[in-house]
This record gives sequence, structure tokens and C-alpha cells, in this order.
Amino acid sequence: MTIDLRSDTVTRPTPAMLDAMTRAQVGDDVFGEDPTVNELQAFAADMFGMEAALYCSSGTQTNQIAINVHTRPGDEVICSNLSHIYLYEGGGVAQNSGVSMRLLEGNRGRITADHVLANINADDAHYPRTTLVSLENTMNKGGGALYDLNELKAIREVCSAKGLQLHCDGARLFNAVVAQELDPKVFGGIFDTISICLSKGLGAPVGSLLLGSKNFIYHAHRRRKSMGGGMRQAGFIAAAGLYALQHNISRLQDDHRRAQSMGQALKGLDWVKNIMPIDTNIVIAEMADGIPSGSVMAALAKEGIQCFTFGNDKIRLVAHLDINDEHVTAFAERVQNITRSKLEEASKERLPGMY
Repeated sequence: MTIDLRSDTVTRPTPAMLDAMTRAQVGDDVFGEDPTVNELQAFAADMFGMEAALYCSSGTQTNQIAINVHTRPGDEVICSNLSHIYLYEGGGVAQNSGVSMRLLEGNRGRITADHVLANINADDAHYPRTTLVSLENTMNKGGGALYDLNELKAIREVCSAKGLQLHCDGARLFNAVVAQELDPKVFGGIFDTISICLSKGLGAPVGSLLLGSKNFIYHAHRRRKSMGGGMRQAGFIAAAGLYALQHNISRLQDDHRRAQSMGQALKGLDWVKNIMPIDTNIVIAEMADGIPSGSVMAALAKEGIQCFTFGNDKIRLVAHLDINDEHVTAFAERVQNITRSKLEEASKERLPGMY
């Protein structure tokens, strides 16, 4: 039995989701005529108490469209130095929007209202114009870290007072909704725009949604077209997203529980130095001194456990829809087969730069 913990993107549609996909009514979404896409967009917008939504192929696309519509070339975006929009979107903020970024170092990727206020540029021709703040919730590089609701409200107040727009990269926002037992409308009332991913914890095979005002989504729709993001009979995949929103949110608590169990299984192992706090479905383990994360990933692979490295000294494990309690029990048993001495010996055989 292979235990794939690389990401919550590796899930496969359940039989019920596949059935919803095959029964979907479709039309040409570029013409706005796909009834299932329209239903998905309306459903998601209503869920967050926002006016409209736009179905896109990926979270990267929804983030990039949001940044592009919110800004003009030469503007500056405030975000964490661990943000997905900075690290993992192919330099799209520069390529697509021509903006610079003010990177802030926060607590596990979470920045504060004071951080934001202190980093807004003066109205001076020498500086880029600060126009947008982007927050990631939950924070991937922070181990699925959650933003405190009061801090989000404080950041909203700063943005409103200073005339800045506030965007949420909510690839795993539903993990925050479940972990903090919040109504999604709470987030809709804080952010100007929200990107939510359907193909991570919710288990859909593809797709993300961008939420905002009707006027914003009008401009976002035009930008999606120019990015080549228009899809025709997209209802077949939109149906999976609609099913995910209707059935797969509350079950995220199971992922959170299983992540906690995996973290406990790693504690005390002689090759693990530290486990980052586990707030949701992501476990980040820091390796003991002298133990390259690449060696650990290779050793876990031999035990039938797949994961990703996070730099030279950390690994990331992600619980998801296709991981059950049996997988977690097997994980706890198999990691006991790995010892520091075995890892040290194996690391000597690996070439420099392989980690």
C-alpha cells in the first residue's frame, strides 16, 4: 500500500463525484451559456456573501487575474516572503502585471496589520504605488498556519483607511473555515477578492474560483480571456467543484485529525528535530542536524511513503481525501523502520546538490 502524502492535489474523484460529472448539463462557458458553471459560480459567491465568482483552471490563474485587475504596472503588492504568489507562480506577478512586491517576514508566513501599515509607501514619485495586500490563508509554507480572525479584521481596517485592496489566496481557505468553525461569509466580509481552490482538500480534479464584486469579476472575465483561460463545455469539471462544495467541506476535520496523528508518529524519532505546529492538514518536520531532507524522502519512499522536501532540512506531509485511518496507522509503523544511523549512511552515498 502506497501512502501518498505529497499534496492534497493528488486526490481522485469519488464515484459520487464522477456520477455528478457525467450527469452535468453543459454549454459554452465562453459565451456564458454553461448552466453548471453558472450554478457553481453563483453557489460559491453566495456561500461567501460576495456578488459574483469566476471559474478558472487553477489557483495560480485566479491569483494572477486578481493581482492584474487590482493593480497597474509599476504598483507594489504587500505579501509574506513565504507567499505562494511569490514563490510558486512562475514569476507571474512580474510577467503578467509588471508589479513589484514588498516581502514581509511574519510568523509562519502570517503578517500583521502593523507590518502592513509600516510598509505602505509614501505618496512620492520615487516609490512604487502600494495598491494591494495579499494574504495566504491557510499558509502552505507555514505548515497550514491559520490567520487569527481579529488580525484579519485589523488588516482590513488598515487597507480601508489607506485605500488598499485586500486579496486572499485561499487555496486552502476551507481548512481555516473548518478548523476555526467559521461561516465563509466572515471571510467574504473582510476581503475584496478571494481565490478558492476546489482541487486540494475538497477533492475535485481541477479548478479554482475567484470571488469579488460584479464589477471586479467583469474585468476578471476579460483578463481570463486574454490569458487563454476561457473554457467551452466546462460544466463537466465544474460539476465536480459544485459537488465538492456541497459535500466535502465538513470532512476536512478528518484530514486535520490525521495530520495530528502523523505528527505524533514523527515526534521522538532520532532523525526528527522539530515538528512545526499542526493547525490543519499539513505536517512540516525539520530534520535533525546533518540529516538531509532528500535522504529522508528517499528512505520514506522505500517504505512506500511519498512526500516532498521543503528545502534541505524539512519535509512536508499532507493529509487529504484519499488518506484514511489505515494509511495513518501504516505510516506510524513504517517510520519506525527508519533510523538516524541508516539515514547518515545513506546520505554519504548521495551526490552533493541532490537534495
